[in-house]
Amino acid sequence: MKMADHDQELDHLFAAARQHRPALPEVLAVRIETDAEAVRLQRLAPVPRAARPIWRRAFDGIGGWRGFGGLAAASAAGVWIGFSAPAFLPDPANYLLSQETVYLVADLSLDVVILEETE
Repeated sequence: MKMADHDQELDHLFAAARQHRPALPEVLAVRIETDAEAVRLQRLAPVPRAARPIWRRAFDGIGGWRGFGGLAAASAAGVWIGFSAPAFLPDPANYLLSQETVYLVADLSLDVVILEETE
């Protein structure tokens, strides 16, 4: 038996199988339709979700762990730059802690106003 004969025999068997299709039992068809309808209704029903705490919603709002890590790194860099500023930047602590005051002294006898600065 050659390969071509074997292929032709196989083709004849497939053609016979296509012509003789067994009918689907009625009980099986009803079970399939019932199951499909149950799955369809289950997918349509809304899924109840538990209320998430506000800290979790805020954490997710900044981007989760990646966003929180970036925010922490930027905050640490800002604090570091603030406390150890480069020499060419003014020191912000001097602006906050300086006690420079200006006094206005009026000498009424001479009608002259004298500004005097003290540090």
